[in-house]
Amino acid sequence: MSQTEATESLAQAIERTGNPVEFLRNQDWPSITFPITPEFTNWRDEQRAWRTTVALMDQSHHMTQLFLGGADLLPLLASISPNTFVTFRPGVAKQLISVNQDGYLIGDGILFYHSEEREGLVLVGHHILIDWVRFTVEKAQAAGRDVHHRLDPNSNMRSGPPTLYRYELQGPEADRVMEKVFGGPVPEVKFFHIAEVQIAGRTVKALRHGMAGQPGFEFYGPWEDHEAVHAALVEAGQEFGLHLVGAKAYSSSPLESGWIPTPFPAIFGEDFAEYRQWLPAARAGSIGGSLHSENVEDYYATPYDFGLGRSVRFDHDFHGREALERHAENQTRRKVTLLWNADDVAGVVRSQVEEGTPAKYLDFPKARYGFYQMDEVVRGSQRVGISTDAGYVAFPQLYMSLATLDATIADGEEVEVVWGEDPVSRKPQVDQGHRQVRIRATVAPAPYQEYARTRYRDNG
Repeated sequence: MSQTEATESLAQAIERTGNPVEFLRNQDWPSITFPITPEFTNWRDEQRAWRTTVALMDQSHHMTQLFLGGADLLPLLASISPNTFVTFRPGVAKQLISVNQDGYLIGDGILFYHSEEREGLVLVGHHILIDWVRFTVEKAQAAGRDVHHRLDPNSNMRSGPPTLYRYELQGPEADRVMEKVFGGPVPEVKFFHIAEVQIAGRTVKALRHGMAGQPGFEFYGPWEDHEAVHAALVEAGQEFGLHLVGAKAYSSSPLESGWIPTPFPAIFGEDFAEYRQWLPAARAGSIGGSLHSENVEDYYATPYDFGLGRSVRFDHDFHGREALERHAENQTRRKVTLLWNADDVAGVVRSQVEEGTPAKYLDFPKARYGFYQMDEVVRGSQRVGISTDAGYVAFPQLYMSLATLDATIADGEEVEVVWGEDPVSRKPQVDQGHRQVRIRATVAPAPYQEYARTRYRDNG
């Protein structure tokens, strides 16, 4: 990357290359790495732990955090989000989303409401939505509104420790571990509500939710307490088969929870022109995958396409409301899990050790070579969806992906994932010598677990 390319805005990069898709397909975006230990034991056993015993995941380092506050903050967020804020209050979290003027998704993140103090709210997630919120807050500040923010980047982009530690405790034995840590019953906490608990004599906040499709808590607090809290959780978990989860296993957890981690942001219309001038091109990500279209809108999705319709409330005015109301009345796609055919997966792997041009390399446990993984899903010659995140889950031994698919295609039906690029992009993350192949896949719900246990294996 040249010095000019390193400092240019997204608007300048698009002007230079002539098309946003052209720029993003070829942008040199580093492979996604979580800045924690890759494996504590091995990623297969670590994956199995959150389904069979209990797993402890360190989320302190890989997510971006935006600390927010000010009297005008919630009205400002409501103006760019379909989420309702009518009942939002301290002690509650929500999955914040935002859309463009045509009702297409920008991104999502978890918004924690701690207090009405200066940094009483924090938005946590990938930087996609956070950058849009930062831009909106800075514009509002310049206009004299009472809003403010502080960015805490992930540990790959920050010097020094994070503001907060975050530990996720998940699995069927999680409650027993917590009973031991608390010295009594696990507190009754509603889903996406925040409680205060005591661990190792430290006051800890606890969000009730399930990151890997299993029950559990996310514990967090000031960084200076991280060692004591972590040690207490590890010690309590030993007799229940606790596994520490490294970066490799953790990266695959969305496949089981059904959360699509990096939706393609719909920021290329006229309503985002000023934002593209503000946003550094180096933060725009990259497209990887077989979906190849010069029309950037072919990569867009509505909140309903990704199962985020539960976050939409038409009880206030917001940017994109009219268009989103039309999408709500005409939902053409839905979020699914695609369970990949074992023989076809084996064929891709086998091609790496046979003569001739191999198929695109298929990594384990996560196969991603663009920040936005966008693989075409077809039935015959017709495109019927987009596969967005692919990988292997050791329990129950399935290769799978999350996808948005035509709503007319039912669970149990078969489609094909087009794997590999044609034409091959110029980004260095893609092996230039590969051929495109089709991988059969069975449509299943997202999250997939019960379907996989009760129907998929029985159907051969």
